[in-house]
Order: sequence, then structure tokens, then C-alpha cells
Amino acid sequence: MGSRSGSTVKPADGNLFDLAVACLAEADLDRKLALTAEVAAAWRSGRLAADGMTAGPVIDSPGRPARLELVAPRDLPRRKLTSPSGRAALIHAVAHIEFNAINLAWDAVQRFRGLPDEFYADWVGVAAEEAEHFGLMRERLADLGGDYGDLPGHDGLWEMARRTARDPLARMALVPRVLEARGLDVTPGMIERLRAVGDQETAARLGIILREEVGHVAAGSRWFRYLCAARGLEPRSTFFVLLDDLLTGEVRGPLNLPDRRRAGFDDEELDLLAQRAGVSGAPSGPGR
Repeated sequence: MGSRSGSTVKPADGNLFDLAVACLAEADLDRKLALTAEVAAAWRSGRLAADGMTAGPVIDSPGRPARLELVAPRDLPRRKLTSPSGRAALIHAVAHIEFNAINLAWDAVQRFRGLPDEFYADWVGVAAEEAEHFGLMRERLADLGGDYGDLPGHDGLWEMARRTARDPLARMALVPRVLEARGLDVTPGMIERLRAVGDQETAARLGIILREEVGHVAAGSRWFRYLCAARGLEPRSTFFVLLDDLLTGEVRGPLNLPDRRRAGFDDEELDLLAQRAGVSGAPSGPGR
């Protein structure tokens, strides 16, 4: 089953897995956002079943706008935030991350079958919020006269999806707890830089995204630990083994310790991550 655009699958069809496939495969931006909202609402209302026995096959390629050019990260435009084009480049980069996050959430739903309904509830909810985040950034691009796809993006997020496609444990460790957690680390700095150049509107939208992304990373932590317990694995050592095996590149600072704690990282994990990043670790004591 390949990627397709203009899917005719409707939430009334009733199988969450097939609808997740449709959301993932949809390439048209407006249809993807609308279908994501419809499927999320149908799941919340109890009208869908996560029925792996009758569902169609998993797909491996997400739907993307045809005009979106994918390049190496080093080839992405880097511009100063003091210019409208520089702010547009930053906003486009965030929109690209959020668009990929929609696909990653739907991929977790359609790919990893046979898990508790609570798993699907979490990732359907994440997909819906990521769609809202993408909409916030796309609206801001429109304010500046642009749209998603005007600039290139990189494929690093989906490359990690490919690398973790066979194992939900690896997916939970590497996507929410590494890639999305990186967003917790860097977004406060972006907000400060935008405020410094007077772009309060974009800063406010990033503040909304940052608050809600904590919950997305927390869902990853919750299901990572659930899967470790199901397999009799110790979570902390397993996490760092997976980092060594699957992460290309280094752990980088700074680390947003308060938000990472809220997202399910324990103090020992944060200390070890800080050592790898070459930054100060988490202070001990109450109120950490």
C-alpha cells in the first residue's frame, strides 16, 4: 500500500489502523490536517476500534507536499532573525519539525499493533496536537507572505523513524525521548531570540508548542517504561544502550532540566545525558 493523496477513507469506516494509514499517507496539507482532526475526534468519541486482524497493511512512506525539497542539514538556509526572511526561515524549520511530528505520531499508531488502547489514545492525541502546532507555524508563515514548502527541509526525523520501524521500544526511546526532547532544550532559546528582535507573536506560538511538547515526550517516557517492564528490561541502561546503537551524532546541550523532568526523565538519566553533552548536570536535593 503506497503513499497517496486525496484519500477517501472516512472516520466512519471504523478501524483506527486504516485511518492512521490514511492520515500518514495524505500529502495535501489541508486534507491531512482536517483528516487528523476528524480521526482524533472519532477515536475520542469511541467510534473507532484498533482492530489489527481486519486492518490493511502498514505503509513505510509518509505523504508530503510534492514541492517540498529535502536536503542535507548542512544545506538548509541560515539567516539572521533581524530580517523577515530570517524569521521566516526559522518558522519554516519549526513547521517542518511539526509536520514530521504529525507523521511520526500516525506512524506509531499504524505500525505498532497489538498494544493497549491507551497507547493509541496517547499517540492519536499527539498527532492532533502536532497538527495544531503545524497550523500555528503555517499561519505565521502566511503572515510573512510564505507557506510550508517554500524552503527546503531535511529528512533526519523520518530517518530515525526508518531506523526504529521494527521495534516500538526503540521508537519510544529515540523519537520522543531524544528527537522531541531536543525541542524542549532549544525552544526556550528560540523564544528569547525572537522576543529580542520584537517578534512577540512567533514567540508566543512557540510557547504554546513548548508547553504541549512536554506531554508528548512524557508519553514516550511512559510507553518506553511500559515496554521495558513487559520485556523485563531495566529502563535506564536500556535507554543508553539504544542511544549508543541507534543515535547518529552526539547528545548536545543545553538541557532543559525542568521540562525534561516533567516529561519523565529521572535525575540519573539527566546526569548521564549532561555528561555526554559536556554540560552541568542536575543539582541534587528537593525542588529539583
